[in-house]
Amino acid sequence: MKCECPAQHAHNAWEKARQLAPPPKPPQLHFYMPAMPSMRLIRALDMAWWHCRRRWLFRRHIVPLLTHDDQLLRDIGHSREDILWASQLPLKVDAIHALEARQKKRQVQQA
Repeated sequence: MKCECPAQHAHNAWEKARQLAPPPKPPQLHFYMPAMPSMRLIRALDMAWWHCRRRWLFRRHIVPLLTHDDQLLRDIGHSREDILWASQLPLKVDAIHALEARQKKRQVQQA
């Protein structure tokens, strides 16, 4: 069932990796239950899980794009060097967001 062309497959992989939005902030409660963990702890755990999931999506959907040729990567708006650069970022940095920012910066410089 893999009848997609490589460019379409690469574009779909990029879109899948970008779709994961950050978790919403927990609501501000007017009362505190003693057995309830703090909302800061809950938010920190949510964000840690979100960062792990985004890194996993990057490794699953973006890093395999390196198997394609440079022309295909340019067609979807990336370069091999940018993807390799983003894969070397620390785990605390969102590689997908950093890759998008670098892509926008390059487009501004070319214009």
